[in-house]
Amino acid sequence: MAHMTPTPVLDPSDDKTMVLNMGPQHPSTHGVLRLLLEIDGETIVRMMPDIGYLHTGIEKTCEAKFYQQVVPMTDRIDYLCPMTNNLAYCLAVEKLLGLEIPPKAQWIRVMLNELTRINSHLVWLGTHAMDIGAMTVFLYCFREREDVLRLFEAVSGQRMMTSYFRIGGLALEPPLGFFDRVKSFNDRFPANIDEYESLLTSNPIWTGRTKGIALLSAEDAIALCATGPTLRASGVDVDLRRDKPYSGYEKFQFNVPVSNDGDVFARYVVRVQELRESQKIVKQALEGIPEGPVKADAPHVVLPDREKMKTQMEALIYHFKIVTEGFTVPEGEVYMPIESPRGEMGYYVVSDGTAKPYRVHMRSPSFANLQTLRKMCEGRLIADVVAAIGSIDIVLGDCDR
Repeated sequence: MAHMTPTPVLDPSDDKTMVLNMGPQHPSTHGVLRLLLEIDGETIVRMMPDIGYLHTGIEKTCEAKFYQQVVPMTDRIDYLCPMTNNLAYCLAVEKLLGLEIPPKAQWIRVMLNELTRINSHLVWLGTHAMDIGAMTVFLYCFREREDVLRLFEAVSGQRMMTSYFRIGGLALEPPLGFFDRVKSFNDRFPANIDEYESLLTSNPIWTGRTKGIALLSAEDAIALCATGPTLRASGVDVDLRRDKPYSGYEKFQFNVPVSNDGDVFARYVVRVQELRESQKIVKQALEGIPEGPVKADAPHVVLPDREKMKTQMEALIYHFKIVTEGFTVPEGEVYMPIESPRGEMGYYVVSDGTAKPYRVHMRSPSFANLQTLRKMCEGRLIADVVAAIGSIDIVLGDCDR
């Protein structure tokens, strides 16, 4: 889609400065982000982010779809954590419907969401390290990410746009041997994290490029609506999985990594520690997963298993009805926030009593966290912009909905 937002204008404040475009095709902007920089030599005097180059109109498109048809669209908001978006949307609609989700489905949702967090953080760490010059870490991170994507493919048939969660539970039972494959990956993953840290944490080049760089105070982080690791690395201890638990997270034991330093290195440390905590949650999920169905007992919403139907023709008729007519949702509105790898991902869903949502709005963490970039970079060097962008882990599809 053509870029429709007005082009920002940034006039040099005096004859000693110049305006420089960084992006929207710059490899270190982590997507089609354009930054207008007013610079004095190598120092940034002013910065203005310009977004909208990836606009998809997904929020508006949701109004023309049945509730269940919206699920595949949520994958494409933040394409590095599709199951997190699936979960936030499904929880919002389930709240409107008053659906109770079976415990087994909740535990599998938690397990897959933590694998999604691992997947997202691996992409962040690999690309962030490569931005600063550490090529080996990129190769290592994508090695483990490939293992996670194979798990997603095994359970859903897709590597990235999984659409595995459904309103009322899961699309289908995980295949035979799936949990053994998850356990095999999860058991060896802590040693992989040790490898990443051995390459970076005490590396003098890495610490020189990250410590004391792109500082963000707790007060500024709160004022700019930052969430997730960006907020916690500035000393604010907030995590929705613990503070407002959903999908059974209250039954899991995990720590919330926090740092008071507020720089690029602190954001790195927080996310690496989150990799370790996610591995612990996946382990708990594997050890305690309950037996039972993976779909709610709600025939008007969830397509029942075929063995529960009297004949195959009855199953086909029922399936056709659900697909072509959808299901109605009681009038009302709900906001459902969850903790995505980037911060608070919230879905605001309004129902007018029909089979299609009246309004779906996504409160995306990348859009809010991007506001912090200007505070981090003004007064710093151009080279620090690359480190700052990587440290807030933005996804432009998450901004341009």
